[in-house]
Amino acid sequence: MSLFKARDWWSTVLGEKEEFDQGCLCLADVDNSGNGQDKIIVGSFMGYLRIFSPHPVKTGDGSQAEDLLLEVHLRDPILQVEVGKFVSGTEMLHLAVLHSRKLCVYSVSGTLGNVEHGNQYQIKLMYEHNLQRTACNMTYGSFGGVKGRDLICIQSMDGMLMVFEQESYAFGRFLPGSLLPGPLAYSSRTDSFITVSSCRQVESYKYQVLAFATDADKRQETEQQKLGSGKRLVVDWTLNIGEQALDICIVSFNQTVSSVFVLGERNFFCLKDNGQIRFMKKLDCSPSCFLPYCSVSEGTINTLIGNHNSMLHIYQDVTLKWATQLPHIPVAVRVGCLRDLKGVIVTLSDDGHLQCSYLGTDPSLFQAPKVQSRELNYDELDVELKELQKIIKDVNKSQGTALWPMTEKEDDLKVSAMVSPSFDSVSQATDAEVGTDLVPSVTVKVTLQNRAVLQKVKLSIYVQPPLVLTRDQFTFEFTTPEMTSTVAFSVYLKRSYMPSTLDGNAVVSYSRPTDRNPDGIPRVIQCKFRLPLKLICLPGQPSKTASHKLTIDTNKPPVSLLSLFPGFANQSEDDQVNVMGFRFLGGSRVTLLASKTSQRYRIQSEQFEDLWLITNELILRLQEYFEKQGIKDFACSFSGSMPLQEYFELIDRHFELRKNGEKLEELLSERAVQFRAIQRRLLARFKDKTPAPLQHLDTLLDGTYKQVTALADAVEENRGDLLQSLSRLQSATRLLILLLGLWQKLSTDQLALLEAAFLPLQEDTQELGWEETADAAISHLLKTCLSKSSKEQALNLSSQLDAPKDTSRLKKHITLLCDRLAKGGRLCLSTDAAAPQPMVMPGGCTPIPESELEERALEQDSAELFTNHRHLIAEPPMPEVPPLQGVLE
Repeated sequence: MSLFKARDWWSTVLGEKEEFDQGCLCLADVDNSGNGQDKIIVGSFMGYLRIFSPHPVKTGDGSQAEDLLLEVHLRDPILQVEVGKFVSGTEMLHLAVLHSRKLCVYSVSGTLGNVEHGNQYQIKLMYEHNLQRTACNMTYGSFGGVKGRDLICIQSMDGMLMVFEQESYAFGRFLPGSLLPGPLAYSSRTDSFITVSSCRQVESYKYQVLAFATDADKRQETEQQKLGSGKRLVVDWTLNIGEQALDICIVSFNQTVSSVFVLGERNFFCLKDNGQIRFMKKLDCSPSCFLPYCSVSEGTINTLIGNHNSMLHIYQDVTLKWATQLPHIPVAVRVGCLRDLKGVIVTLSDDGHLQCSYLGTDPSLFQAPKVQSRELNYDELDVELKELQKIIKDVNKSQGTALWPMTEKEDDLKVSAMVSPSFDSVSQATDAEVGTDLVPSVTVKVTLQNRAVLQKVKLSIYVQPPLVLTRDQFTFEFTTPEMTSTVAFSVYLKRSYMPSTLDGNAVVSYSRPTDRNPDGIPRVIQCKFRLPLKLICLPGQPSKTASHKLTIDTNKPPVSLLSLFPGFANQSEDDQVNVMGFRFLGGSRVTLLASKTSQRYRIQSEQFEDLWLITNELILRLQEYFEKQGIKDFACSFSGSMPLQEYFELIDRHFELRKNGEKLEELLSERAVQFRAIQRRLLARFKDKTPAPLQHLDTLLDGTYKQVTALADAVEENRGDLLQSLSRLQSATRLLILLLGLWQKLSTDQLALLEAAFLPLQEDTQELGWEETADAAISHLLKTCLSKSSKEQALNLSSQLDAPKDTSRLKKHITLLCDRLAKGGRLCLSTDAAAPQPMVMPGGCTPIPESELEERALEQDSAELFTNHRHLIAEPPMPEVPPLQGVLE
C-alpha cells in the first residue's frame, strides 16, 4: 500500500449501474473553444454520452451542476470515443463515437447565456456509417500521410480492418490468421497499424500494404467484404511477447524517434519502430490500464500504470518514481489541462467513478494530545494476562484453527476396512479384458463410526491400476453422534498385466463444526487395506528353468510352502512342501522354491517384474508366521548382485514408448492441420458461384481422414502400452527398493525415502514423466546425504524437469546410488550424514571412481554396457498421401 494517496481535485459518480471500459474516456477541446482547456468526454455501455468541464471545489463538496456540459442518451452501447479532424473541408475538432454496429461523428458547440449556468451545449450529427460487422475498437490518424484531416480505422470482432476516409468508406481487409481482436494503434511516423494477435505477438502492417492488398473492382467490393477475399497481407514485422495485451500506445516526443508501448498481463514493453525491444518491465501486480504521457529528460519516457490493487505507479522507463493510492480500480487513465492546471490525472473505474487528481502530499496539522501519566499496577496486569491466556487456550481447544487441535482425529471418526475372505458368488468383473481366464472379484467393506457431528463427509477409495472398483466415491451425513455407516464395493483385475501393489487406501475427508466456525474445520483420515494374492493369481505348474532368479536368505529354518500359501496347493503335485507354482491372470508364471538344507528361498520367473509380488508376499507371510510363533528376531537378507541390467531394460522400454507417443501426437497434429486446410479449400470451391474442378481435393480429403483415424488409434494403443509399461516399471522399482533394503539393512524411514525418490508419480504424461522426476530426486540424494564431500554438495546434480534425450544419465545416477550405499552411505533428510561404514559390495555393482580418470572409465563402461539393450518401437503403417504444398499454396 502506498504511503501517499492521490489528491482529489474533482470527482463524481456517473449514473447508476452503468459499465465503462478503457475506450470510454477521452480528453480534448471538443467544443473548439481555443483557450487550451480540455473537456472530459465519457461514454458508457448503457449508451450515455457525457461531457464535463470540471471546476476545482473544496474537499467533500463533490461536483457542481454546471460541471456537466452535456448528457445525451444515444441508445446504442458506446464502445469508444475519440476527438479529431473527422469532417472534410474543415480542421475543426469533432467527436467520433463508436457503437457496436455504427460509427457516428458529431460536432459539439456551445451557446453563451446571460449567466454562468445558462450556457447551453448541443451536439449535431455530421455523418454516420452503418457497419456490416460487429466493431471492437478503433484508431485514427493521418493515414498515408494526408494533411489537415484524420482517417478512422475500425477493427471488427472477426479481425477485419475497415478504413473510412471521413464521410466515405475506403476499404476493408482481413488480418491473416486472426482469431480474436486485440488492441489497435496507428504510428504516424512509420504509417503502419500495430496490434497484438491471438498468437500473443505484436504485429505491424503498413497502410500502403493494406490499401493495395486487393484488385477487386467496386462492383465486387461488397461481396468481397462478406467473403473476406483478396490477396494475402504481408506483415511488416512481428514480436512474440508471450502474453495477451491489454492496450497499445504509440508516443513520439521527439520528431526523429517514436516508441511503441504495449501493456501485457504481467509486463509492459517499449519497442522501437522496427519491432526491437527497447526495454521491458515485469510488473508486481496485475495491471488494468496505462498511459505514456511525457518525457522529462532526454531519452526517457514517463508512464502511468494502474493496477487491480487500486494503485497508480509512475515509471521513468523501468524505474519506479512514485506510487499513489486511488479510491477505485482504474480502467482508463488520461492526463490533460483543466482550468489552467496542467498535468491533471483523470481516472475512470468500470462502475463509473470519475476522478481528477494530482500527485503530492498535504501537510498534517494534527497534533496528538498529551496523555495523563499514571503509575502501572503490575499485580493487575498479571491477573489480566492470565485471564487473556485462559481465553486463548479455550479458543484453541474449541476451534482448533490457530493451533493443531488438542484432540486426536480418530476421536471424531473411526474408519475400518475389511476384505472378504472369499470371492463374490457372482463376479462383478463384467468388463474385464484378461483373456480366457475367469476373473474373480472380492468385496471390501468400509465402516465409519463418528463420535461427533460431522459435515461434508466424503469417502474415496484408491487401488493401483489395472485393479478397478465398482464404485470409488461415497458421501455420508452424520447429523448426530454415535452413528455407524457401512459401504461395500468390489475390486477386480481389468487388464492382463499385474498391479505394482495389492495395497488399497480409503481416504475420508470431513469438516467438524465448532461454535466459532460453523462451516467446520477440514480434516482427513485414511485407512489402508490389503487385497488377497489369489485375486490376481492362480495355482500353477512349477517351472524348473527361468530367465530371472532371486535368492532370499533368512536366519530361521525353512517353512513349508503349504503352510505359507494354503490357498495355492495343487492337488496334482504331492511334493509341494518345497516348491510351488503361481500363474497370474494373463499368463505369466512364477515359481517359488524353499531349500531343504539351507535357510534360503528362490523366486524365479520369465519376466523380471513378475518377481515382485511373490517376493513381497513371501517376506510378509514369513514375518506373520514367525510372529505367531513368538519369534521376534526373524530377519531376511539379500547377498546376490543387484539386477540393475534387467531394471534398466524396463526403463528403456518405458522411455521408448514415451518418445513414440510424442512422435505419434506430432504426426496426428500435422495431419489434423492438413485435414482442416483441405476442408477450407473444398468449402471455398463449393461456395464459388462459378464451378471449378476439385483437382483431386476429395481424394486428398479421404486419404487424410484415413491417416487421422489410423494415427488416433495408434495414439490410443500407445497410451495403453505406456500405462502397462509404467505398471511393470513400478513393480520392478519396488522390487529393487526391497532388495536394496535387504542388502543394506535399511530402516523403514530409509525405505520410505527411497520409495519417494524412485516413485514420485502415480501416472506420467508427455509433459512430466517418470524419468525426469526420478532423476531429479535421485540427483538430490546424491548431492545431499549420499555426497562424498562438501565440494560435491556444491555441484548442481539435479536435473531439469524436462523430458531427457535418453536414459543414460538416469541409469548412471541409479548405479552411483547403489555404489554409495555399498560404501556405507546413509539415507537421511539432513545433509549431516554419519561417518560411512565400509561394507562388502556384491559383484553386480561397479566401484565409485576416486579420480577423473576413473570417472571417465565409468562413463565408457556404462556406454558399452547399455549399447546392446536398446529397444525400438515401430510406428504403425499409414496410407501414403501426396504432399499438399502445391495444392494449398
